[in-house]
Amino acid sequence: MHLGTRQQVSTVTKKEVSEKSVTGGLNPSDFLKETKEELDKVVWPDRQQLISESAAVVLMVSVSAALISLIDRLFRWISQLIF
Repeated sequence: MHLGTRQQVSTVTKKEVSEKSVTGGLNPSDFLKETKEELDKVVWPDRQQLISESAAVVLMVSVSAALISLIDRLFRWISQLIF
């Protein structure tokens, strides 16, 4: 189905395909080069965003741990009443 968007198609030569099939695609220099290219595409958060999102994660983990603890205590109390 065509939705009016263009897809970017990469062209790979027969030589590149044969080189990758011989080495299994595990050329360390190519891997490092491609890794650097991918890391250059990353949009890194600024300091304020990093701090606020980290605080949100710590808060949510703490609330979740407290909730699990309360539920555990409730079930422990109920099981002591029954048994």
